[in-house]
Amino acid sequence: MSLPLVIQITQEDISFFRSVLPSNCLVVDNQDELLSYNTDWLRKYRGKSRLVAKPKTTEQVSKLMKYCNDRKLAIVPQGGNTGLVGGSVPVFDEIIINTKNMNNIRSFDSLSVQFTDRKSWQVLPDGTILDGLVTLRKDNTGYDLKQLFIGSEGTLGIVTGVSIQTPRKPKAINVSLLGLSSFENVQEAYIRSKEELSEILSAFEFWDAGSIKLIKDHNLVQGKLPLEDDYPFYVLVEVSGSNKKLLGYLENLLEKDIAKNAVVAQDETQFKTIWSIREKIPEACSKAGALYKYDVSIPLEFLYKMVEDARHRLKGAVNEVTGFGHIGDGNLHLNITAESYTPEITALIEPWVYEWIEKYRGSISAGKIPGLFKTETYD
Repeated sequence: MSLPLVIQITQEDISFFRSVLPSNCLVVDNQDELLSYNTDWLRKYRGKSRLVAKPKTTEQVSKLMKYCNDRKLAIVPQGGNTGLVGGSVPVFDEIIINTKNMNNIRSFDSLSVQFTDRKSWQVLPDGTILDGLVTLRKDNTGYDLKQLFIGSEGTLGIVTGVSIQTPRKPKAINVSLLGLSSFENVQEAYIRSKEELSEILSAFEFWDAGSIKLIKDHNLVQGKLPLEDDYPFYVLVEVSGSNKKLLGYLENLLEKDIAKNAVVAQDETQFKTIWSIREKIPEACSKAGALYKYDVSIPLEFLYKMVEDARHRLKGAVNEVTGFGHIGDGNLHLNITAESYTPEITALIEPWVYEWIEKYRGSISAGKIPGLFKTETYD
């Protein structure tokens, strides 16, 4: 495989960037400040970028992109750099174009309940600005170019503005936590939630016993847990609206032994506690040691099989293999914790994990693409 010609930045390049951006929007050769941009959230991958540009406008992005394209300077688009798989950090010493300064709300349409933008929203590699931002709910004219940008992870250009719908917050929100004996029970509970809760169902999350153990080990949830007994699986169900429907749904699950136990939040404190369990799982995994994390989409039938197969393959080589995620869209967060990152453990996981996903017709929804020469930091 031949690598592209590598062109390093010069003092002249830095001078151009300084002519486009204010001094507080440019980081050059400051190793301490550059570290956070060159390292992913898990501190597993590290790049060597010397320059971070933080533009505030679409026009600034356009000028930077055109210049880099003309000079054949490699760039990496970066948002908040909160990803868990190293996708937004440099492979080598590419220039980082970080968009965290592009955070203004430009307008709000109270009739359609949308944040809107009347200006451009996509910048191509040559600096061309595409104006594709409209507030129409339905528009069938021309190509829907945004669909090409979705999932391209910055390889086609940089998105500089979006129009989003902002539904009003429901007047009543209820959440419950269930304890279940098997993933088959989780699947059955989900099917019944679609049938019995239908339009008021707003969330259906699951996690396994390993995930809750990590939460307890690191004391990440304050106060008493809603379900004191341990179960192989847990499900969080949130509904917008009728509490009566939710209670009827839970009673049916308990009567048919689909769920072993269930609790409904009685106040705001319990509501936050139940959600905090789910939200603290990623932090708990990161505190358990070196974390190999994969964000994948799998047909619901085989969703947890990936965790079981990984657990069997890695037995004795790692500390823990856990899984949690969003049942509604078949999204699984596979978490593998070990004492440290090592080439041996990585070789056991990759490319096996990608081959497994391909075998069961899944997809890497937010994972690292193999073969991109990421530099792993083994301590």
